[in-house]
Amino acid sequence: MQRETAPFRADTVGSFLRPAAIKQAREQFSAGEIDAAALRQVEDAAIRDVVAKQRENGLKVVTDGEFRRGWWHFDFFYGLDGVESYEAEQGIQFNGVQTKAHGVKVVSKLGFPADHPMLGHFRFLQSIAGDAVPKMTIPSPSVLHFRGGRKVIDAEVYPDLADYFDDLAQTYKAAIQAFYDAGCRYLQLDDTVWAYLCSEDQKRDIRARGDDPDQLAQTYAQVLNKALEGKPADLTVGLHVCRGNFRSTWISEGGYGPVAEILFGSVNVDAFFLEYDNARSGGFEPLRYIKPGHQQVVLGLITTKVGELEDPAQVKTRLEEAAQYVSLDQICLSPQCGFASTEEGNSLTEAQQWQKIRLVVDIANQVW
Repeated sequence: MQRETAPFRADTVGSFLRPAAIKQAREQFSAGEIDAAALRQVEDAAIRDVVAKQRENGLKVVTDGEFRRGWWHFDFFYGLDGVESYEAEQGIQFNGVQTKAHGVKVVSKLGFPADHPMLGHFRFLQSIAGDAVPKMTIPSPSVLHFRGGRKVIDAEVYPDLADYFDDLAQTYKAAIQAFYDAGCRYLQLDDTVWAYLCSEDQKRDIRARGDDPDQLAQTYAQVLNKALEGKPADLTVGLHVCRGNFRSTWISEGGYGPVAEILFGSVNVDAFFLEYDNARSGGFEPLRYIKPGHQQVVLGLITTKVGELEDPAQVKTRLEEAAQYVSLDQICLSPQCGFASTEEGNSLTEAQQWQKIRLVVDIANQVW
């Protein structure tokens, strides 16, 4: 049976390949050749187009493609009170490639300002969504802490990290309410950290810097649940778990087993968007921890990392396998990630991107 509310049987993670016009305009803006208003005009036109294409390809949900951002996470963090960007010593290491060397640090008390730029981004998307549901994507709170940990949080501002985590939860609670007040009814929190906590290599690195991976999992679950406390009943909040997605590469590997009980069993989101496009994600057994009832699990069985199309029969077989652990009525389908988590984008063409979306929609229509 199809769903009339989010998440939908055919859903998406959010980002789309940036068109050439956007890339060119951003370069011109960085070089001081055009002003912010001119850049916004180019963005608006491109977003109108990507929204139309999402509808044409059968989606009931639309995003702005994250076209106004350079990164899936930093742009949101830059807009928070208490957060500053800095040039890091090196970029984030993916499998064989590094990102640009950016970072964020906490220099004063955290807060969510009433004029955060992404509220305006959402309002524009809503104004052109038509009868589709506009979805907003922002990074999960755990991402702000995890990447730098204690060393990028000013010890004079937060001598005790318990106070930092309290403020982080309240900042996100305020953000959730602000997006709701702006008209948002479908919000997604993007989270690479839970995937890191599944990876033995990453957990070794976490211990080496003096953190306990199991304790971090408990803390991050508490922060998420505090942020979600009292959220409006008609707001759907999803959590997207990602193993890294930059120019078609990845960071972490390992099944969901190590975090399944705490993540699926205790975090009070309405939907989990889970990467399942290859063996790095492990098997479906951890899905047994998804609580029966309204919670949905959106399986990312279609990869955004390569243009080659999946065999629909194999995707349907995998859905049947997953349904051994969680009811098919609680399962939806999506690509495993966005197509461009950073402005560089993955290694496929726009035509291939839309073929992938159409494949998700077609399979969902056949299965449900």
